Amino acid sequence: MKTLIQYEGCIVSPTTRTYNFHVIDAPGETRQFTVQVLSESFRLTPLKFQDGPPISFERVQHEIDIETQELHALAGLNISGSDIQEYLVKHHPQKRLGKWEQSRSTSAPEPKPIVTPPVRRPPSGSWPWVHD
Repeated sequence: MKTLIQYEGCIVSPTTRTYNFHVIDAPGETRQFTVQVLSESFRLTPLKFQDGPPISFERVQHEIDIETQELHALAGLNISGSDIQEYLVKHHPQKRLGKWEQSRSTSAPEPKPIVTPPVRRPPSGSWPWVHD
């Protein structure tokens, strides 16, 4: 019998989105899988919220495909930066180009750079500053 993977929904927290799957291997044999995607992955990469379920589904499917009798797939999985890059190349090839891909590492997405506010300058004509 072919393995059936059913998406059951998503739990959103401030730091992650957790996608839940119900897997039926054979009649009466079921398993639960969860896949976590860091919330920052949706802000710092071209990955969109609507990509969450399919990238997670593909991750569960991949883990089930490579499992053996001795080594079963883990029930709790995470999406890494390399998972995101592979997904974007496969499903959104035009989105993979750009600043994110050129600067990304093989680990999780890098945080946004700190932006400092502009320096406040005194009104013109008041230079040099004189303090009494």
